[in-house]
Amino acid sequence: MAYRFRIDLFFVFLSILVLAGCYLRLYRNGPDFGQYLRPDRLSLRTRSYEMFRPQKALREEEELARPSRHVSSVRDWIIPTGDSVLFPEWEVLVFVSPEVEVAAESGEEYQCVFHNNETSPARLDWVLPFTKSRAFKCVLPRRTRRLRPFIQPALTRAAPANRGEIPPLTTKLFRWTFLVYESFSTENDVVLFAKGLNNRQGINRPPSELRCVFGDNATTVVSTAVTASNQEVFLCRRPDLTALLNEETENQRIKVSIEISDEENGVVLVPSVAYYTPMRTLTIHEQKSQLCASTMIYNAAKFLKEWVIYHSRIGVEKFILYDNGSDDELQSIVEELNQNGFNVETVLWPWPKTQEAGFSHSAIYAKQTCKWMLYVDVDEFVFSPKWINSSTPSTQMLASLIPKNPNSKIGQISISCNEFGPSNQQTHPIHGVTQGYTCRRRCEQRHKSVVLLDAVDSSLCNAVHHFVLKEDFKWKKLSLNQWVVNHYKYQAWSEFKAKFRRRVSAYVSDWRDERNPHSKDRAPGLGFLPIEPKGWANKFCEVNDESLKTTTQRWFGIGMITSTSEYKMAWEE
Repeated sequence: MAYRFRIDLFFVFLSILVLAGCYLRLYRNGPDFGQYLRPDRLSLRTRSYEMFRPQKALREEEELARPSRHVSSVRDWIIPTGDSVLFPEWEVLVFVSPEVEVAAESGEEYQCVFHNNETSPARLDWVLPFTKSRAFKCVLPRRTRRLRPFIQPALTRAAPANRGEIPPLTTKLFRWTFLVYESFSTENDVVLFAKGLNNRQGINRPPSELRCVFGDNATTVVSTAVTASNQEVFLCRRPDLTALLNEETENQRIKVSIEISDEENGVVLVPSVAYYTPMRTLTIHEQKSQLCASTMIYNAAKFLKEWVIYHSRIGVEKFILYDNGSDDELQSIVEELNQNGFNVETVLWPWPKTQEAGFSHSAIYAKQTCKWMLYVDVDEFVFSPKWINSSTPSTQMLASLIPKNPNSKIGQISISCNEFGPSNQQTHPIHGVTQGYTCRRRCEQRHKSVVLLDAVDSSLCNAVHHFVLKEDFKWKKLSLNQWVVNHYKYQAWSEFKAKFRRRVSAYVSDWRDERNPHSKDRAPGLGFLPIEPKGWANKFCEVNDESLKTTTQRWFGIGMITSTSEYKMAWEE
């Protein structure tokens, strides 16, 4: 019995040794998970410094802590980066300062290297318009997704010969759901845009609980009061930055964030990728346009020519497109339109589910160049029944919407929408949406607005379709027999299913989320997966309406002899 007990004890001991060896082999290069179990209570100033400190400095400190034989080779192929953010669908955005040289046009390959030695190809996707930061995008590897917390990756120019050369990675990856992501300075305020502070529509944190924090130094920061908190928009008093600037720092970027203070959580500094920028000034004097149009766009280049040409011919002078991270031919189409005499500007706005914030940004960004702004999407076309017998379009058509009395107190004009169905189309209509979709629902649905930018309330609060106005301005609503917006919402299934990717509004559930099945934003009877419903091609067809089709044929048709002739529209050229 004693002999057998000794044998069993020997095998138990041997098993422990084998398991310990396997553990060390698997995790010797892995992260120190114990560090995440240790207390993480830092002073506000220390947390501010650790959050805002340039990642280049952090990388250099980490490199110096390692054996010197690796330092020079590390600096050869590791790109100094700023912060990284985890976006939806496991996308990681890695920001690189404009001061760092990146050979984007050389064909050089880049990759993200994560703390568990997993890698992912990286590509330079964007240059942000206001800070000029470069944004590389990679995908969080599957094996890395299981580890907590998520750690920011290193960005390298090529696959390292020795993974052990990578400095220890310990900085937590910012989460998109809680982030200050953009900043814009006006004459009176610094406007910040942030996710995760006001998560429910109509319920906003009191400004008294918030402060704006400027600076990235452990001993010196400047904070100012928040004067308004609405949706994802926060107004801060302009800072006196003399305490932050000296001969060494006057050319450095100043990060800006929001500090939350409440009884339940104490003081929390919101992670930030936003930088303070001076008030925008126009280098070339541009005469202010009477009427502009603005929208948020994602991979909709195929619709853009029709939308711009039509609205330009009836009175829109300038178009400002908030590009939500498109990867189609948007820029080449915009360049072509501008070469043909149209005035189209794109503003890169890669932040997901921020349509309300994007429109708030446009209301202040465009004030120097636009007086009135039309907010309609690229599948929406403004029309008046009075134009049915007009032989040609006129730039005065939309101008008749706008009050002629300079002392008028009308600050916003709303137009009701008719929603069109697939109209038996199987693919995108070759002549455009106005020609292909001619059957609609009977009842009007929602509205879109033309807004006097000087009348927009300082809070910049909007519901996508309209803005809150200053107290002394009025809101005018038009009847359907005067004006209408043709909304080509329910298109051929091959186009419509793209809406499942992600809804753009901050307060509308994505269609794959099993929430709010009866929301007006959803198609009636639509499920939670992009599966074509039975009879989709003939849905939402209650009224045959060819008013805009025949009008645009007359205005923009090329080579039309009879109603049955083959023809092209001007936007097909």
